[in-house]
Amino acid sequence: MQIQGDATLTMNRRKAITLIGGAAATAGLATPALSQNRKITVGALRFTSHSGSFIAFERGYFADAGLDVQLKFFQAAQPMAIAIASGSIDYAVTAVSGGLISLAQKGAVKVIGGALSEEPGIDGQKILASDAAFKAGLTSPKKLDGKIFGMSTAGSSFHYMGSKVAAAEGVSLKFKPLQKVGAIIGALKSGQIDAWSIVPHIAKPLAKSGAAHIIGNISDYLPNYQITTVFTSARNAAEQKAMTGDFLAGFSKGVADYNATMIAKTLGKEGVNDMVRLIHKYVYADRPLAKAAPSIINGTMRLNEGAALNVASIEDQLKWFQSEALVDADVTMDTLVDTSYVKTIRA
Repeated sequence: MQIQGDATLTMNRRKAITLIGGAAATAGLATPALSQNRKITVGALRFTSHSGSFIAFERGYFADAGLDVQLKFFQAAQPMAIAIASGSIDYAVTAVSGGLISLAQKGAVKVIGGALSEEPGIDGQKILASDAAFKAGLTSPKKLDGKIFGMSTAGSSFHYMGSKVAAAEGVSLKFKPLQKVGAIIGALKSGQIDAWSIVPHIAKPLAKSGAAHIIGNISDYLPNYQITTVFTSARNAAEQKAMTGDFLAGFSKGVADYNATMIAKTLGKEGVNDMVRLIHKYVYADRPLAKAAPSIINGTMRLNEGAALNVASIEDQLKWFQSEALVDADVTMDTLVDTSYVKTIRA
């Protein structure tokens, strides 16, 4: 197994459930592997929220499921959707975006599970104000009117979150597309944008440094938001059911380890330290472990056990994209989601 280097693709803007069972994701490792050492490529971002893939890779859960996995890294969500559609990667974890929905409409991709959700009682995504904007009075989301909000691209999860916060507060935002998370961070630090929302392992260090200030929580506006999903090509979902089930089984074991160690803390402080060392290979790897560890721990959010998918949240996201004319009005949930692999919930 090998890890490929960072890869960045670009994408143009596109203007341009009752609980049910799905045994594939949880049963795949209980029986002999079906995929016979098939080589697959898994896309990821260097976020702690992608730890399910990192753990499954490092601890051999993908290999146990019969899969020879390579990891390929991206710097934004929408490019991964293009990579799935083109066949350059097989599975990935990413947020729902306008690009993803458009590719689903073309029959290229399918959401097959959930990865990360906002959950009451678990520290989640933060709303940030730049230091300059904060000093000028942007001290709460109520004061966002007329401010510039950072996002990767139009139709990204950042666009969705910012719009939902603005609608709830009755304010108007200006959105600035900056393509990559690193570019958004730079713009926030320099005051080129006034606000942004991001996972806590990025938000908290920015706030601690004084470059930004936490002014709110996304969970206050989207309490059960399905932040990221597991997705694949429509062809894999329809024609490679054994391989897809085996992938979800390995991924779900990684998720279970993460939740048990970082949320429930069943292995105590030593277990947390071991997990942080593993994640550090992929997240903040350019920093010494001692400096990276607090940020990795700050990013702890529960991942979806068994890759369960909150379809109520996905429906809300789809409706928002349609209301903004970012995707066609006739796109349906069946077009976007294959619910045959995992449990689905409405919350």
